[in-house]
Amino acid sequence: MFSLFGIKDLIDILLVATLLFYLYRTMKVSGTLNIFIGVLAFVISWIVMYKIFDMRLIGTIMDKFVDIGLFIIVILFQEQIKRFLIELGSHKGWGFIAKAFRSKAEGDDENKWILPVVYACMSMSKSKTGALIVVKRQMPLEGYERTGDVIDANINTRLIENIFFKNSPLHDGAMIIDGNKVKSAGCILPVSHDTSLPRYLGLRHRSALGIAQATDAVAIVVSEETGHISYAYKGEIHLKLSSTELEHALANLE
Repeated sequence: MFSLFGIKDLIDILLVATLLFYLYRTMKVSGTLNIFIGVLAFVISWIVMYKIFDMRLIGTIMDKFVDIGLFIIVILFQEQIKRFLIELGSHKGWGFIAKAFRSKAEGDDENKWILPVVYACMSMSKSKTGALIVVKRQMPLEGYERTGDVIDANINTRLIENIFFKNSPLHDGAMIIDGNKVKSAGCILPVSHDTSLPRYLGLRHRSALGIAQATDAVAIVVSEETGHISYAYKGEIHLKLSSTELEHALANLE
C-alpha cells in the first residue's frame, strides 16, 4: 500500500475524508443535506443530458437554470443556508474529538443547568407562569445579554421562578444562561416571522424560534395561557412536551 501511496498522499486523503465527513455531518445536523443532494442530482442530470447525450434543447434550458441557480437557491433556502453556516462556524463538528479527551465528570458538570431548568419549568407550567429561557451553546450571545439586566448568578430553580414571577419587572423578557450561570434577564430576542408557525403561538414562542434560527442556542418556553412547555433548537420548535421529554431533549442536544 505504501508503494502506491506516499505518506503525504495518505495524509492528503485522510484530510479530504475528514473534511467531507465534517461537511456531511454539518449538512445533516443543519437540515441542508437534502438540498445538497437535490442540487447534486440536478447537476448530474445536466451533465448527462447536455454533455453525454448531447440533448441541446434540454441542455440549453438547464444551462439557464445553472446560470441563475445560485441566486434561486439563496432566495428559496435562505433559512436552511443560514443554519448551515451557523453550524459550520460553531466548530461543533469536532465535538467528538473533544469528548474523547473529556472526563465524565467534566461532561456532567456542563449539564448541571438541566435539572434546575426542568424543575423550574415544571413548577411554572403548573401555575401557568410564562417563561422564556435561552441556553447558550457555542455561539456568543453577548449582544442579546446587553439588552437585559445583568444577573450573573449561579443557576437554581428558585432564582428562575422568582425572575419569571408575574409581578417581576423581568417577567416579560428572556433569561440567558451561559454554563451554569444566569447571565442576564429581561433580554430582547429576534422574532421569527415563519409563516408555518401556528397562529395561536405568541411572542414568546416566536422569539424562541427567532433566537434558534439566528444562533445555535436552545430556547425553552412555558406558555402563560396553557402552561405547555416547548423548546426551539436549530431552527425548529417542539411543542407541548412533558417534563421528562424536555429533560431527555436537553440532555441529548448535539
